[in-house]
Amino acid sequence: MKINDALEVLDRMRLPNGAYTASISKDYNFVWIRDVVYTVLPYLQNSSDRYEKAYHALFDLFKRYEWKIDIHREQKPVHLFEYIHARYSTELKEIPQEWGHAQNDAIGAFLWGVGEGVSNGRKVIRDDKDLDIVQKLVDYLECLQYWQAHDNGMWEENIELHASSVGACVAGLHSVKMLVNVRDELIQKGEETLRFILPRESATKDTDLALLSLIYPYRIVERKTALKIIERVTQRLERENGCIRYANDQYYNEGSEAEWCFGLPWLGLCYFELGMYEKAFEYVLKTERLIPNNWEIPELYIGGKNIPNGNTPLAWSVALSYLFLNRMSHRASTQLTGND
Repeated sequence: MKINDALEVLDRMRLPNGAYTASISKDYNFVWIRDVVYTVLPYLQNSSDRYEKAYHALFDLFKRYEWKIDIHREQKPVHLFEYIHARYSTELKEIPQEWGHAQNDAIGAFLWGVGEGVSNGRKVIRDDKDLDIVQKLVDYLECLQYWQAHDNGMWEENIELHASSVGACVAGLHSVKMLVNVRDELIQKGEETLRFILPRESATKDTDLALLSLIYPYRIVERKTALKIIERVTQRLERENGCIRYANDQYYNEGSEAEWCFGLPWLGLCYFELGMYEKAFEYVLKTERLIPNNWEIPELYIGGKNIPNGNTPLAWSVALSYLFLNRMSHRASTQLTGND
C-alpha cells in the first residue's frame, strides 16, 4: 500500500479556489467548513501550501458573507438560514436549500485551524482583514452564547446542546486568543458546560463518535475524561467496517446503523494522543483492511448491507486514514531505531 496515494486522491477533490469538496459523488459535491478543516490536516506540517490556500479560501468565503456575521455579532440568529452556513457550493456560495446550518462546531473548527496553522508557522493570516474576520467570528460565538446554545451538531441533525460543538468552540477560542481579543470568561463558560455534560454528548446521546474530536485534534479534555470517552466509543460504537455515529442512527440504516470508515483511524489517532501506543497499533490493521488499492475510502458501509454508499471517496475518510497510518509508520520506525 502506497500511503502517499492518499494525497493524490485528496488532490482530485481540491478545487481551483483552494478549498475541497467533501466527495466527488453527486450527493456530496459541496464544501463543508468542517470537512475542509479535517481534510487539510495532512498538510499542516509539510512543505506544500495546501493548508494555507484552503484557509485563504475560507477567509474569502467569510468576507463574502461578512454582512451576515456583522448582523449576528449583535443579534442571535432565529431561523437556520440566518446562521453562518455550514455547507456551500464549490464556488463557495450559499445554497438556497433548507439545511441544518446551526453548526457551531464548524466555526470553532475553523478558528482552531487558523490558530493551529499560525502556531506551526503557516501563513494562514494574510492581512489585518483576515484578523478582522477572526475577531468577528469570536464575537459571533459570544452572541450565540455557544456554551448554552442548542445546535445541529457535527452530524447536522437534532437541535440540542452538544458537547462536541461546545468543545470545538472552546478549542477554537483557545487557539486564536493570541491573535485577537478573546475574553477569558468566554472560554471558561464553555469549559464549565463541558464539565457538566461530559462524558455524554448530549441529553439524548450518552456517547457519540463526534466526541473523539475533543481528544484529536482538539486535545482539550483531561486524561480521565478522555479515557471515559474513548472507552464508551470503543465498546459501544466500534464495528467491523468503522464506527456507528451513535445508537439508533437512521442515516443509511437498512437494518442497523451505518458504519463510518473514518471511525477506526480516528480511534487510532485518539489512542496515540493518549500515549496508548500498543492499543493504537491494533487499529493499523483495522484501518488498512478498509483501504482499497486506489485509496478511495468511502464515507460509510450501509447498515445491514455491508456495502459502501455512494459518497466515495470521502475526503475526511482519506485524510484521517493517511494521518493515522503515517503517524504509526513513523512510530514503528522510531521504535526500531531507538529514536523517540
